[in-house]
Amino acid sequence: MLKTTLRNILAVIVGVVIGASVNMGIIMVSGKIIPPPAGADLTTMEGLQSSLHLFKPIHFLMPFLAHALGTFVGAFVASLLGVSKQLRLSLIVGVVFLAGGIQMIFELPSPMWFNLADAILAYIPMAFLGYKLASVLKK
Repeated sequence: MLKTTLRNILAVIVGVVIGASVNMGIIMVSGKIIPPPAGADLTTMEGLQSSLHLFKPIHFLMPFLAHALGTFVGAFVASLLGVSKQLRLSLIVGVVFLAGGIQMIFELPSPMWFNLADAILAYIPMAFLGYKLASVLKK
């Protein structure tokens, strides 16, 4: 029982780390895929906060994808590595990423439509999809 618990905890930790890496990887390349608005300083949190009013809806696509795919991959990994209660493990990863998303809502003055879409669609549903894919592959 202890071995199962430890392996499940490790699965969640590894899922969160890999998911966060996917998230950051997408954020790091996003400016090359969709260039930031002219005059936007995205090198610091303060610069991002003061530049956010320049963003058009297209500029929110990559952050949304980073959040959704990071959560999806993290939940998928946790479900693959866990030995029991894979749905619970995936949802824990989703809740960890949701907490980070809620923190960002308070730190960045993003449009309400983005905050709602991000919080509702990018975390728990993607964690569930990660679990479903892992469960199909484990069969």
